[in-house]
Amino acid sequence: MAGCDRMIKVKIHGEEKQYEAGTSYEAIVEEYQKQYEGRIALVSANGKIRELSKQLKKECELEFFTLSDPIGHKTYVRTAIMLMIKALRDVIGADQIKKLKVEFSIGAGYYCNVKGNFTLDTELIAGINKRMKELVEADLPIIKKSYPLREAMELFAGQGMKDKEKLFRYRRGSFVNVYCLDGYYDYYYGYMLPSTGYVKYFEVAAYQEGLILLLPEADAPDIVPPIEHREKLFNTLKQSDEWGNMMGIDTVGDLNDQICKGNINDLILVQEALQERRIGEIAKDILERGGVKFVMIAGPSSSGKTTFSHRLSIQLRTYGLTPHPIALDDYFVNRDQTPRDEKGDYNFECLEAIDIEQFNKDMTDLLAGKTVELPSFNFKTGMREYRGAYKTLGEGDILVIEGIHGLNDATSYALPVESKYKIYISALTSINIDEHNRIPTTDGRLLRRMVRDARTRGTTAKRTINMWPSVRRGEEQYIFPFRESADAMFNSVLIYELAVLKQYAEPLLFGINKGEPEYHEAKRLLKFLEYFIGVSSDNVPNNSICREFVGGSCFHA
Repeated sequence: MAGCDRMIKVKIHGEEKQYEAGTSYEAIVEEYQKQYEGRIALVSANGKIRELSKQLKKECELEFFTLSDPIGHKTYVRTAIMLMIKALRDVIGADQIKKLKVEFSIGAGYYCNVKGNFTLDTELIAGINKRMKELVEADLPIIKKSYPLREAMELFAGQGMKDKEKLFRYRRGSFVNVYCLDGYYDYYYGYMLPSTGYVKYFEVAAYQEGLILLLPEADAPDIVPPIEHREKLFNTLKQSDEWGNMMGIDTVGDLNDQICKGNINDLILVQEALQERRIGEIAKDILERGGVKFVMIAGPSSSGKTTFSHRLSIQLRTYGLTPHPIALDDYFVNRDQTPRDEKGDYNFECLEAIDIEQFNKDMTDLLAGKTVELPSFNFKTGMREYRGAYKTLGEGDILVIEGIHGLNDATSYALPVESKYKIYISALTSINIDEHNRIPTTDGRLLRRMVRDARTRGTTAKRTINMWPSVRRGEEQYIFPFRESADAMFNSVLIYELAVLKQYAEPLLFGINKGEPEYHEAKRLLKFLEYFIGVSSDNVPNNSICREFVGGSCFHA
């Protein structure tokens, strides 16, 4: 910085260097970029994440995050979304856009609901891509400025962003960080890259009624994957959006409005009723299918599979069927036979951790009318046990089988296809922070698991966050590839649940100390929860999926 000759000590990779006060982190990063395979996106100064546009002010130790790191990849996605919205406004005209909401992820893409006085035809899509490339080539700065809360609300109101105006009505802080790109102002939850030149890889394409922004994944930051057409997943997410619109809740600001108006009890009851109706529809489809003896339920961690299987069983009973729950976990191989991963740890996620042959033998015997003694896995001893749980299938009997491999046909290879009905369940977040800031599905599930594991297993939030990447890898490998093979999908997210989970999760997250590897993630989640007005769980029904996590369920969950 001109006129500033104060030198500051900086430690990088164990080496001590000196830079002038006011030097940008981006300038420092340029010296080290060649040592990294991926583009450096952020720095950590004494354990605190800093954007590259920030300037050096005091002595520190620096660490770098690339676009391949989870936090760096999220920063890339966020910046690419701002770039796309800027291009849309330039090509279409801001006054012609009535709605522009970044809805949910489909594969490596982000689906956007765009409505206004235009048609999303091939020519317009090409124009958006062309404008985005022009902005990237211009390498325009993305300028961050802190505005007083009232000024920020007026700024967004002037740009027609009523959702942001509503969001900040409930903000406790006095200032808001606003990003500006070539005259376009917006708010983003999380860090941003310093300029448009960093966003080199993207593609905008038409998808369903809107468009999709395709971006590289963290493990391949310079490759834009093709569109993945996941019709069942899309329709499930769209139905959840329609439920939210019906209740008048599109964003966190809408939810906070309803809470402040005293409408939370009615909101809970309506949301629970909508889920119950959907469960009833699935039960009816199972009945009408005819010949179904095995209902296979699978989904990622903290999807609410246990509560869902109980509620589905109740609905099946209303049609005269007699459901019997079976957990695939009871067919775990004995601990000494459990495969290990590359680190030498037990791999409980892989298919080989299940005694598939015994499972298929037992199921085919039941289908043939034989009496079978079903196992129970003792997680303390690591052994499969038999305790006299004999079962024979009658005419109206149906087995409700729950486990992460339920959708994989290799799990039930010996069972006739017509005897199986497969259900995919997940917590697919349907509410946004605001129209341009979506809530990742994984955040909701992580908070669910954190709260449940602390209550039922005494697991710390630090441990849950530490384990989460491994859990996610297992889901990507063993669950997600089989989603579209499901006969039915169920979204277990409750539109009010984050306001309830807030009270339980915050104390756990505050227990993670600065300097611990999980601190950055804990701080991010705490900031995220600040958007919500907390509500008590007192009015949550005892059969709700939410109860599986906060406690008080009428089921053994």
